[in-house]
Amino acid sequence: MSLLRQAGRVAWKDLRIELRSKEIIMTMVFFAALLVVVYSFAFPRDERAVRGAAPGMLWVALAFTGTIALGRAFDRERENDTMRALLLSPVPRLSVFLGKAAAMAVLIAVVALICVPLLTLWLQAPLLAYPGELALVVALGVIGIALVGSVFAATLLKVRSRDVLLPVILYPLLVPLFFAGAKCTAELIAQDPNLHAAWYWIKFLAVYDAAFLVLSLWVFESLVIE
Repeated sequence: MSLLRQAGRVAWKDLRIELRSKEIIMTMVFFAALLVVVYSFAFPRDERAVRGAAPGMLWVALAFTGTIALGRAFDRERENDTMRALLLSPVPRLSVFLGKAAAMAVLIAVVALICVPLLTLWLQAPLLAYPGELALVVALGVIGIALVGSVFAATLLKVRSRDVLLPVILYPLLVPLFFAGAKCTAELIAQDPNLHAAWYWIKFLAVYDAAFLVLSLWVFESLVIE
């Protein structure tokens, strides 16, 4: 409980700073809205085409905006040279990782909350046909992106070309997550929804998140120290 309490404080610290500056979230929201606008002009308003393309639109938007957030996850500590102070603070280093990941997950979730209504409104995509299942798969996807991304964002903290390297390293590891998320969303909004298949991909994402949570907790401290 102490670990989670300290992680909550780290996350709240990051979110409070972001609420004041709005640097990351405004960029993410603007970029996501721009993607949806481009999609709405590029794709025909054919129901079959929209049902086939909407899952990819949603998860591409989450992938790109998530990269924006993760690229800035540790920037304030780097710019102010406070990363060492954060690591030397009397809290477990795993709390720092969990807090950073939680803050990133909240920011990406905000983008998802904006993208889903926009896609529904402009493309008439039936994304809200099963809101509970959709919320669950998006939440699991957001958590997975934040967990994997926070580890590599911290690892590349002092690398000059980190903005280029982060997507190169991150996307191959997130391919199963995006594939599962898109497949699950497609099953939910299909002409004949397949809830059994959708729940299969939801369980897959839960296992994926659990595996990377364990792996991230195991390697984070050693990667940051190095």
